[in-house]
Amino acid sequence: MLRNPAYRRALVFCGLIGIPVSALAFWFLAALHELERLVWTDWPKDLGWADPPWWWSFPSLALAGTAVAVVAGRFPGGGGHIPAAGMHSGGATKAALPGVILAAVFSLPLGAVLGPEAPLIALGGGLALLFRDLVRAAATPQSNALLGAAGAAAAISAIFGNPLVAAVLLMEVVGVGGPQLFAVMLPALLASGIGSAVFSGFGQWTGFATGSLSVGLPAPPLLDIGDVLWSLLIGLAVGAGVHALVVSGRRTAVFVSGGLLPRTVLCALGAAGCIALYAVSTGRSPSEAALSGQATLAQLAKDPHAWSVGALVAVLAFKGAAYTLCLGSLRGGPVFPALFLGGATGALLAPLPGLGLVPAMAAGMAAAVTSALRLPVSSVVLVVVILGHSGSVPVVVLASVVSFMVTELLPQGPAVPAPGSRGAAQPPVAKPGKSVMPPST
Repeated sequence: MLRNPAYRRALVFCGLIGIPVSALAFWFLAALHELERLVWTDWPKDLGWADPPWWWSFPSLALAGTAVAVVAGRFPGGGGHIPAAGMHSGGATKAALPGVILAAVFSLPLGAVLGPEAPLIALGGGLALLFRDLVRAAATPQSNALLGAAGAAAAISAIFGNPLVAAVLLMEVVGVGGPQLFAVMLPALLASGIGSAVFSGFGQWTGFATGSLSVGLPAPPLLDIGDVLWSLLIGLAVGAGVHALVVSGRRTAVFVSGGLLPRTVLCALGAAGCIALYAVSTGRSPSEAALSGQATLAQLAKDPHAWSVGALVAVLAFKGAAYTLCLGSLRGGPVFPALFLGGATGALLAPLPGLGLVPAMAAGMAAAVTSALRLPVSSVVLVVVILGHSGSVPVVVLASVVSFMVTELLPQGPAVPAPGSRGAAQPPVAKPGKSVMPPST
């Protein structure tokens, strides 16, 4: 392949395109972050509140629902993929860029329970094609797919903070390897997880060492047999629970397609109601049940004792319901809310006998994001990167594999209508497809 001049030129061009795409992705994320801080921190404080009042989400999400409905109905591309359909890399166009940006700006900072990863993928792919046309490079179906994937990877690495996560995620989303990828990968992933647990256990229980690839980093928390066994049950329960939320999100998308403006606003107000109920029932900030959950997950991991059992149950119930409504009506990605829901479930279950907080949250996050994306390898890599150590890899892998199996075996719900349309449907989830590599001849 590297002997092919066309492929070498494409490789160099993808590297060059990564520079402006990643820079623009950075400023896009920075703008979203500043808008979120303005709406949920600065404005309430300017009005005399330490935290947003319980009703704060109603006007913001009413505006979000109205704006997204207008964008979805009038802009090319419908504002990007509906998040209930999963992660996609194809279909990015230059014409869709304004709608993608507007829909994300009016969804994410105003309280949608969604993450920025899906708009970033569409933004990166569209920008790559825009720069290709600016330099008047040749346009072919193969180059469109290759540049779209490269641009998406450059943009998505900005939010995950790691190029490995972006590369693995795009490999699974695009479907490199074809339909046989999952058939080969799943048993290999399961066997590696079990093997890692066995080796960790024997080394810990017997005191003997076999040697490993280590550079002397601080030792992570040690796993025991309880952590491993509980991870299987967490994978089962969390995988089934998040899958039920995603299927409900697909039903929400079908409902919204029957009347774009009024039903989008209705679903956005329903999500606002869930957020308000959480604030009223717990006395805590409504921002914990709104937004992507990225900042709240970090707070939970840092100080889990600040959350009572009732608060954890409430945030799972109300944020989960708001997540379902946002998946089918607004614009964003499914990853970060799923990570939070999985992490919160792990924190809730951590007091179980033989289960530690770190492995419980690790298993919960892996199971949740695997169920939401149906991309087990990407989910494992993402959670391991988030954890910052490899000590919990066995429970992450086992929970991910169990969650993936449960999700695949359960009913998948209806197909998600294409953005802004009433007839055609987009694929419900990312599936392996054709290779995006240019031909070798």
